[in-house]
Amino acid sequence: MTTSTLPARPEAPARAPRPRGAGRRRFHQWLFVLPALVYLLVFFGYPLVRNVLMSFQEYTPRTYFTGEAPFNGLDNWHRVFENDLFGDALWQTILFTVGSLVGQFTIGLALAVFFSRRFHLSGVIRAVLLLPWLVPMVVSAVVWRRIMDEDHGVLNSFLETLHLSGDGVPWLSSPSVALLSAILVNIWIGVPFNMVILYGGLQEIPRDLYEAAALDGASPWRTFRSVTLPMLRPVVTVVLVLGFMSTIKILDLILALTGGGPADSTQTLGTLTYQLSFLQLDFGQGAVVGNVLILISAVFAVLYLRVNRADLGNGGTR
Repeated sequence: MTTSTLPARPEAPARAPRPRGAGRRRFHQWLFVLPALVYLLVFFGYPLVRNVLMSFQEYTPRTYFTGEAPFNGLDNWHRVFENDLFGDALWQTILFTVGSLVGQFTIGLALAVFFSRRFHLSGVIRAVLLLPWLVPMVVSAVVWRRIMDEDHGVLNSFLETLHLSGDGVPWLSSPSVALLSAILVNIWIGVPFNMVILYGGLQEIPRDLYEAAALDGASPWRTFRSVTLPMLRPVVTVVLVLGFMSTIKILDLILALTGGGPADSTQTLGTLTYQLSFLQLDFGQGAVVGNVLILISAVFAVLYLRVNRADLGNGGTR
């Protein structure tokens, strides 16, 4: 009778001893991060939580004297969503945001490609084109309000000189034209930002790829479509997401340019929040619209992070 012996069970590898001072280093690392965490909690976390709570409260000017802000459930949300102006403002916000992003990106990309071919005084011209981005938005809006004045504006005088308009275009006084005017002004303001970021991305594309495309006989359009755009994808994503974040919440430009009029034709979610909170003094409803803006921005931020993570997982496009 034979007895089979089981193989000896391998011993588990000895666990590496924890290096001395690791806990202290981890503590020091958290000390460096702590100021940023405190800043985020105080200046972003607390206002966000207060805004969410306010949307479920009856928060009026009387609250500042009595300290009482009773919860009213979803009453604020129902009143906002049943307001016809909210639907119009949401639609006009979409039109304003999409029109601005398309115009800013298209013109900014065209200028970036143009200036990538360096020529005499190109640096000076790029610096001049940055001025709309550097000027405060309220100042730009006031200047364009004078330019687009129907009776005495420079723009209508220029169009009359070219015999393109006889009676003058009601840029800011017609409900059918005012939103388009606001979009054009915002495009003028945002083009320099798009141009600078996209120009920097173009400078990072290896020249060897263009030489290889030229040797293969690719046309300029084919080279742009097959080489430039794929290599610019990470930069394009950043430009569009940042442009979206800054455009969807614009308030000062529209207030200074049209004030939300005429006939509420340029009301957006940003101006509606201002109107409900500081003109009608209904802070609860204003908080509701603000939360809608935050939710929309958060959705696009998550989409951006997912796209960026997918690019990193695939090794990037470069």
